[in-house]
Amino acid sequence: MALSENGQLIFHKEDLDGPNHASVCGVFVDEALSFANSHAIPVDAVAVSEGPGSYTGLRIGVSMAKGVCYGRDLPLLAVPTLKLLCVPVLLSPSFPPPSEGTGEAEPLLVPMIDARRMEVYSAVYDRALHEVRPVGADIVEADTYLPYLEEHPVFFFGDGAAKCKDVIHHPNAHFLDGIMPLAKWMFPLAERSLHLGETRDVAYFEPFYFKEYVAGKPHSPLLS
Repeated sequence: MALSENGQLIFHKEDLDGPNHASVCGVFVDEALSFANSHAIPVDAVAVSEGPGSYTGLRIGVSMAKGVCYGRDLPLLAVPTLKLLCVPVLLSPSFPPPSEGTGEAEPLLVPMIDARRMEVYSAVYDRALHEVRPVGADIVEADTYLPYLEEHPVFFFGDGAAKCKDVIHHPNAHFLDGIMPLAKWMFPLAERSLHLGETRDVAYFEPFYFKEYVAGKPHSPLLS
């Protein structure tokens, strides 16, 4: 849970002990709002991760976000989880700087969320987070991302990337560890959405749940 103001992180709480959203989410929200109230900071909007992700985790987060929006009459913002994963990578000093004028290919980012077996949910983005390839459920094999690897350095990260290290051996493949979709990285995307007026309907917003794929087609929600 995090609060930002004018591009700065001013409060955040984390719990990395497991899938315990139900027990800590409400507590963290209360602490964040209490911090804002005690410092006379008006809350302008609520941002929530929109997935892809597990049914249970997303329902808890989205329900809490909607409750705050209704209770305080605030707009709702939705941040794609895969784009959220890219933020700490782009802010990292180890990520290569722009290669304008050098003739070198710009790097691509492939955030990965673990699904099951050798499946991941992923997308391909450029440095500006423009979508080079949309979100999809990929069965990871040696040539799954070959068209991108042949032309660009590609950075793989997220909890789905670890199981791909033994499969993808291209020299342009780079794997980053420890990248998680934390609330403290959400504010650059959330504040941009608020500035552009990209709000969601609080009553009808639904997140992007994992789907169980049968022969490449979405079949039913995957509970976790």
